[in-house]
Amino acid sequence: MSSTQSYPLSDAPTAEHPVSRYKRVLLKVSGEALMGDQGFGIDLNTLDAVAADVGEVIAQGVEVCLVIGGGNIFRGLSMAGKGMERASADYMGMLATVMNALAMQSALEKIGVHTRVQSAIPMDAICEPYIRRRALRHLEKGRVVIFAAGVGAPFFTTDTGAALRSAEMGCEALFKGTSVDGVYTADPKKDPAAQRYDRMSYQEVLSKDLKVMDASAIALMRDNAIPIIVFSIRNRGSFLNVVKGEGLHTVITHDVES
Repeated sequence: MSSTQSYPLSDAPTAEHPVSRYKRVLLKVSGEALMGDQGFGIDLNTLDAVAADVGEVIAQGVEVCLVIGGGNIFRGLSMAGKGMERASADYMGMLATVMNALAMQSALEKIGVHTRVQSAIPMDAICEPYIRRRALRHLEKGRVVIFAAGVGAPFFTTDTGAALRSAEMGCEALFKGTSVDGVYTADPKKDPAAQRYDRMSYQEVLSKDLKVMDASAIALMRDNAIPIIVFSIRNRGSFLNVVKGEGLHTVITHDVES
C-alpha cells in the first residue's frame, strides 16, 4: 500500500448516481479485529486494511467517525473477573482504546485521510479532549474522528460508547465490524448449523440475549432509532459494500416483519 495514496472527495456520489444513502455513520471496530491472526496486539496489515476500508467510504462523500475497542491489548472485564478492582481495570481498558485510536490515526493519515482523535479522558499531549461541537466540525470538514476512552467512566463498554457517540453525532447508522458477517442464531464458529439473520428488531436481539452489543447500547440505539449494521470487517472492502447496502450483513432496526 502506497504511503502517498489519498482519497479525494471528487468521487462523491451525485443525485443521478448515489453510492450511499448515508451522509454520516459511525464504525465500531473491536480491538480483537486488529489482532489479525496474532494472539495479542496490533497486526499492521490488518490495521492498514481497515484504514483503507474507511478511506474508500470517505472517498464517496460519507462522513465517518470511529470507536475502537481495546480487547487486543487489555480487557478490563476479564481482569476484573480475576480479582482486579473493576473501576481500575476499566480505566486500563480505556487506555488501551487510546493506543488503538492513535494506531488507526497513523494508518489513516498515511493514506491521506485527515483524522482527529478525541479522548473522553483528557490527554492533551497526544490527542484532543472530547468536545461534541468540535467533533461535529471535524466531520463537516471531511475528517475522520476517532473517539477513544469509551465514555470516560468505568462500568460502561465501548459498545455503549459507540452508541452514545453515534447519537451525539447525529449518525444515520452504526456499523459494527466483527469477525463474522452478521448476527447468527448461534456462534457460527462452533455451530455449523447456525443461521444468519438478514434483519432483526432491537427487541428481538434483547429478548434472545444475542451478544451483538451490550443491552444498554442496544437500548440507546432503539431509543434514538439508529439502525445497527453488523458485518465482517475482516473481508477487505466490506465496509464500503455494506454502506452501499450490498454484501452479507445483518440490519438491526425497529420491529420487522417475521
